[in-house]
Amino acid sequence: MVNVVDAHPSPAPLRADACEADTGATFGAQQADPWETLRRFTRARTALGRSGASLPTRALLDFGLAHAQARDAVHTPLNVEALQTALAAAGFGSPLLVHSAASDRATYLRRPDLGRQLAPASRAALADRHADACDVLFVIADGLSARAAQTHAVPLLEQTRLRLPPRWRIGPVLIATQARVALGDEIGALLRARQVVVCIGERPGLSSPDSLGLYLTYAPRVGLTDADRNCISNVRPEGLPCAQAAHKLAYLLAGARRLGRSGVELKDDSEAALEGAPGQQLLPPGAS
Repeated sequence: MVNVVDAHPSPAPLRADACEADTGATFGAQQADPWETLRRFTRARTALGRSGASLPTRALLDFGLAHAQARDAVHTPLNVEALQTALAAAGFGSPLLVHSAASDRATYLRRPDLGRQLAPASRAALADRHADACDVLFVIADGLSARAAQTHAVPLLEQTRLRLPPRWRIGPVLIATQARVALGDEIGALLRARQVVVCIGERPGLSSPDSLGLYLTYAPRVGLTDADRNCISNVRPEGLPCAQAAHKLAYLLAGARRLGRSGVELKDDSEAALEGAPGQQLLPPGAS
């Protein structure tokens, strides 16, 4: 007898347990992520898990919320009145208010160059002050996240003031709206500041809508570039806390004074120094 072999046999039924063996989870159920423990160390979007071949619903909704918060950070205006009150309560007196040449938020976003220039009225007001020279000038700027400036700038200034030498003269604090980093160069030159620090809201990320950046410039004047400044980034509780940022900033301010310049030639060696405590001045050797 001849055995007839089917040249096209029917496939065997697909078993659920075989799928589980291959994929580690049943189709349609959310699968655990083996990198879950990494989430204890970062707010970055890692170990989100899977639902089939897609993201779990919660992760997708969280992404949408973070994106909305980032957009809100860019477009929400700075509450100048509340910031003035907070500065006065912290002992910084009445701040000076200035505006960039960008007339509104839409212009600011389309024309970064205008955010680096003072509006004519603000320029004239600062020129008319005939200000006495100061050792350091602080500018609080909305930048791309007014929320960051609103939340973290005053605590940062309080911590920094504790770490500066008592003999240093701190100029009037300024609040700048529709501002870019380089706006501080013109402000510092008009107010005869030896150094200027621009505390500005950074471009928000999907896990950091409230990140503050600090930009230090020695001998500020119009025409400087980013190579002439030092930056301390991601100042916020989940990033670099205000106390640590103030430690770094005070160290760099003293170093720039000793060196006579800021930027690429000024190195941040503050980690090698003892961690600063309130009332302790952190000066590099030879600084005064």
